[in-house]
Amino acid sequence: MSVRRFVGANSRDVMRQVRETLGEDALIVANRRTEGGVEILAMADEAIDHFEPSPEPAPPETPTAAPSAQDPMQAMSERLLREMQDMRALLANSQSTHTASPSPAAPTGTAARLRQLLWNVGFSSEIADELLAGLPASLTRLDGDSEAPLQWLRQQLMDRLYVLNDEASFFDQTGIVALVGPTGVGKTTTTAKLAARFVMRHGTRPVALVTTDSFRIGAHEQLRIYARLLDTPMYALDAEQPIDDLLGRLQGKQWVIIDTVGMSQRDQRVIEQIAHLQGGRSRVRLVLLLNAASQPETLEEVVLRYRQAARAAGAELDDCIITKQDEAGRLAPVLDIIMRHGMRVLFGSNGQQVPEDMALAAPDALVDQALSTATPQRERVQSADAPMGMPRWSRDVLGQGRRLSSLLARLRQRVTGFAELEEIWNLASLPSRLQETHLDALLAGYPAAKTTLGMAWFPRRNERGCDWAMPDIGLDTDGAWLALPWLQHRHAAGWQPRLAALSASSGVAVHLLPRFPEPDALAWLEAEHLTWVSQVAPSHRLRFHHERQSIRQLFSDSVLTHHVGVRFRGQSVQLWTAYAEVEDASGTALLAWFGEVRDPESAKVVARRYWLTPARLGAEVLSLLLTQLQSEGLAALTRRAWQQLKEADSGDLNAEVRLLMASGVASVAGHLDVADDEEAQTLRGDLLNLLGNSRRRRDTGMLDALVYAFMARDAIRQMGSVSREGVA
Repeated sequence: MSVRRFVGANSRDVMRQVRETLGEDALIVANRRTEGGVEILAMADEAIDHFEPSPEPAPPETPTAAPSAQDPMQAMSERLLREMQDMRALLANSQSTHTASPSPAAPTGTAARLRQLLWNVGFSSEIADELLAGLPASLTRLDGDSEAPLQWLRQQLMDRLYVLNDEASFFDQTGIVALVGPTGVGKTTTTAKLAARFVMRHGTRPVALVTTDSFRIGAHEQLRIYARLLDTPMYALDAEQPIDDLLGRLQGKQWVIIDTVGMSQRDQRVIEQIAHLQGGRSRVRLVLLLNAASQPETLEEVVLRYRQAARAAGAELDDCIITKQDEAGRLAPVLDIIMRHGMRVLFGSNGQQVPEDMALAAPDALVDQALSTATPQRERVQSADAPMGMPRWSRDVLGQGRRLSSLLARLRQRVTGFAELEEIWNLASLPSRLQETHLDALLAGYPAAKTTLGMAWFPRRNERGCDWAMPDIGLDTDGAWLALPWLQHRHAAGWQPRLAALSASSGVAVHLLPRFPEPDALAWLEAEHLTWVSQVAPSHRLRFHHERQSIRQLFSDSVLTHHVGVRFRGQSVQLWTAYAEVEDASGTALLAWFGEVRDPESAKVVARRYWLTPARLGAEVLSLLLTQLQSEGLAALTRRAWQQLKEADSGDLNAEVRLLMASGVASVAGHLDVADDEEAQTLRGDLLNLLGNSRRRRDTGMLDALVYAFMARDAIRQMGSVSREGVA
């Protein structure tokens, strides 16, 4: 028996044909909507091992006849079935050579102790491998009494757990939300809890409850009781009805939550249920409920089956709510599955009280609860560790994908403008004729209000050996580089107009200038009382004690006594400084600065720099001199990224888009290179680990890793779109 084709007026009709012909365990290979209704390709589960594609098309029969060899659905199904056969062969070999996993060896080092802990609390070896691959060498030398390795592990787990960061962003987003999941997972109670939270924020008038559970009278009545207590309307929707059938009765309701009928993940009707939810004109957000007290194997299957059903209906299922936390002996298994599948946790539920027993998901609390519930290692078996028996090579690929996804998510959260930089990279996949139009629209809304404190301006000339000028780069409210720079030619002409325009549009109050401002620009800066620093040439002349002399002459005999550590062009150096009060030709009071960049070990002078700053700002402006000095390395990083993108380009990439892609990753690499907080150190380590251990300079190593990360992300997305071709 091979693939059978079934057509019907709707999903229920065609699924009835599948069950009657192939039984309850039939495998759905593909589905699509047609002009006449719904078409499904299916086969009996036991037929996979015996399937051999027919070289000749079968003659037409009845509505259940196999499609012709030219049918793209048939070609796709045959390809999928071959892959299934290959996968089953791999699984058979894996299972025949691997029995239940032996107990881990006794811990003999930091990595072994952390692995043992992860194993005991219920995390899989896949997650353990991913985490411990990035264990810093400095932690491996610590003794067993140190808390530092455990704190590092805790932070790594938190970083890999995506959560809803702001409750308001969920409840203020109007629309329709449907809770889906197996029977008994707590959908009805969670529906009431969410509705109560919404009512507390916005009142009863905008909310409505909907149930599709017409099979269990008790569930129907339970939700009706909750609706009565909340003073909100409740509507019943037949499982076959699209939500559009209720739109007339939902006028004025801004937030609708649907309590769906519970179905086993193995029930073929899961596909029908989600298809009906997505079949109308109204977009329905799906949220999967996961019972923390379920077995790991069950949780794994629930996530796989429900997400497959969502994709089959053309929807995404990326959000989840953890229920019954109070009933779970271990929390690690459900967190492990959520991490491995890249889902986002919205809320955690730990009781029946409405709305008290539900809280916004907090990574620290969830990880702490998971790490505090160790299970003796003899109770762990292989099935809990690798529930789907996945081959090692598959786990490695998925692990790399999860590491990449986690890294990008953390960069998105840390670096202002990183999400917009991702959108710029997305433009590269569009036809060249569309890239410029989309770029204009994207830049029109950038940056967001109150995100840009200052601007590092670059010289108005092309970089050496290049046909482009280094874009200007913004500073966020903490003084760190923004991820998406500004193209020079998109600014107004003339220094004073461009300074004024950016200050007016984005609230920029700090300007780091590559040259001393012209008289009109200087007058404007002083009239507006803005903060500015300007690099000047050694020959720049100024007035000191009523005598005109060059800034080099001013500091020719200076003894430098003050120094600070700084990152300069990828190296840790020291900046030694001195300053003096001077005036310019118009009599404006200024501070003149001289700096020597020195190697801290040999005391060799690496570079000399001169600056002018407003006297009214005093010596506190030194931190801005450091920022401008650090910005000098960004042009070289941009040239490196530009060349890599040029070599990988097929010739269809807009020059502006490429420059923003290159300068953006250079800005992010520079941001992480100069930061010294713990989060930045972790991100640096994770970035450098993407390309393995190498002797690259730190800033160029991170740049190469960022280019690789974006290219890998785009490749994964492209593969995803290719795999969905031909599926409705």
